[in-house]
Amino acid sequence: MMKIVKKLFKYGVICLVILLMGYLGLYIYAKTTTKLVIHNLNHHLIYDTNGELVKDLSETWVSLDEISPYVIDATVAIEDKKFFDHHGFDYLRILKSLYVNFKSGQTKQGASTITQQLAKNLYLTFDKTWERKIKEAWLTIELEAQYEKEDILEAYLNTINYGGIYGIEAASKYYFHKSAKELTLAEASILVGIPKSPSNYSPLINEENAKRRQNLILTAMVNEKYITDAEKNEAYQTDLTYYGTPEDNELKTLMYYQDAVMQELDSIDSIPDDLKENGNLKIYTYLDLEVQASLEKAMDDNIENNEIEVASIVMTPTDGHIIALIGGRNYSTSQYNRAINAKRQVGSTMKPFLYYAALENGFTTSTTFTSEKTTFVFSENQTYSPANYMDKYGDKAITMAAAIAYSDNIYAVKTHLFLGEDILVDMAKRLGITSELSPVPSLALGSGEISLYDMVNAYAVFANEGTRIQGKLIAKIEDIDGNILYKNNEKKEAILNSSLVYILNEAMTSTYNYNFIDYNYPTCHDITSTLTHKYAIKTGTTNSDHLIFGYNKGVVIGIWAGYDDGSDSEVSNGKALRYMWRDVAERYLTDKEDTWYELPSNVVGTLVNPINGKIANSKTKNATMFYYLKGTEPTYDNQELEDLIPTIKSE
Repeated sequence: MMKIVKKLFKYGVICLVILLMGYLGLYIYAKTTTKLVIHNLNHHLIYDTNGELVKDLSETWVSLDEISPYVIDATVAIEDKKFFDHHGFDYLRILKSLYVNFKSGQTKQGASTITQQLAKNLYLTFDKTWERKIKEAWLTIELEAQYEKEDILEAYLNTINYGGIYGIEAASKYYFHKSAKELTLAEASILVGIPKSPSNYSPLINEENAKRRQNLILTAMVNEKYITDAEKNEAYQTDLTYYGTPEDNELKTLMYYQDAVMQELDSIDSIPDDLKENGNLKIYTYLDLEVQASLEKAMDDNIENNEIEVASIVMTPTDGHIIALIGGRNYSTSQYNRAINAKRQVGSTMKPFLYYAALENGFTTSTTFTSEKTTFVFSENQTYSPANYMDKYGDKAITMAAAIAYSDNIYAVKTHLFLGEDILVDMAKRLGITSELSPVPSLALGSGEISLYDMVNAYAVFANEGTRIQGKLIAKIEDIDGNILYKNNEKKEAILNSSLVYILNEAMTSTYNYNFIDYNYPTCHDITSTLTHKYAIKTGTTNSDHLIFGYNKGVVIGIWAGYDDGSDSEVSNGKALRYMWRDVAERYLTDKEDTWYELPSNVVGTLVNPINGKIANSKTKNATMFYYLKGTEPTYDNQELEDLIPTIKSE
């Protein structure tokens, strides 16, 4: 084994010699190329929907002489002790890390220099491809050839991630409510430890880990003769107070919206890459700070379990404007944007897609299937036995509207199998769902994994009476001189029958309609008395997730809650999510005009028994208005479809 290691080490030395020769040529060439912009890089001005500046990313940029020397010394000692001696790459450190990692069979050591980290953080995505690694290496050479070490270190300290807070000045104010120049050795050594792994070394998340990391940094500073042992011990034993909030009480979720804006910016092909990277763009968004604050407050007021993560998007459906967005509970503890990037099973919130498809295929909201414990038997003795929540069944025929009200799984699967499993897959694609979905029986119950962003866009089609318009955060982009480089054209496409959408929207009000109280309760009955506007609402639950989507023509709101690792989620979180949704919707629509839909000319309303769909008479309890295309309203001979479904075994 040792012979192999020595042989590999020998070859590694030869390769490094070759690389050094190549590096010299590239270094000389890099001096002649266009100089990279590193001061205030990614300095984009972001404006809200009122044209007010939300964030000037250059506000917290500070020069090296405005940063505590403890920060500078600690950073160099722990991240790159030969920073002032090498030319971008620490070759001996690379060899050592290769040896240690190969011998252990694990990645125990890294060898990235401060310059390499700056190249990666400023210019590149974080995908682990050879193309990215090659580009990172070239940018490292350019930085070293074009800038002094002090310039590189300044840019690094102003852009590194200190637990969702970017730059040392912003981090200093966030954690300690003081400027970076005023940081003590104890404070500096805590902050410098965070970038290695913000989720592990932030003192707000795990102070024990943060202190261990601090001790490591202080020891490195002693070894590099920056401080004495006495200074190390005093700093380590100092009790620190962490604020963990911005001095100006900035929203803790605002950066999720801003990150989503930058992600959308990256997707706009008409903006040259050099402008995206070098900054100085004026980005006008649809962000409504009042709605963002309301969304955050509703989350804090209702979701008591701080371990549960939350994501939400608020959109105005007629124009696709995303006016508020949160991707997690607190950006400082987790920067992962669950609203845009996460894909989770969506549970029963998939059912409206299915029921619209059913309406297209001859169903009405009074079409009945029997709600009972059922095993579906397929060819080759394959079976599927879905269950209703809490094992509640009507043991009788119920309408589509009642199935929506109770989120009846048996009705959904029967509908799915009657239509054919490909129908729901096709319907999802029409609505803009980009996930690959399998045509299986469980798809009707939301077994497919879909992003919250895609789901809100799909529900917005129903909210916009069958017209699809892609949700956007960016209204327009200008260069620093005010020249318009991009403008959202709000492209619209009518993809659904508006009359059928009206019928579905009316049926989805059943989820909080007391008339449907029977053998079960509507899923949103606990918020009925507090709603002052009319909405179409659907909830969904899996073992690990809770979701709710609701809308009218004024707003569409989607919310998800769950654990990142997929752990089982408490039932109470579903109730909390409904309350959160209600608070956001009601606050947004306060003092706004009626936001429900006008009755289409080819749609008629008929009073029926809401549970069995039969035409109401004087003895009908809780007669409810159902809506139908003219000519499809029910007669006294209700249509029976049960016998047309694949073999069903009732239990």
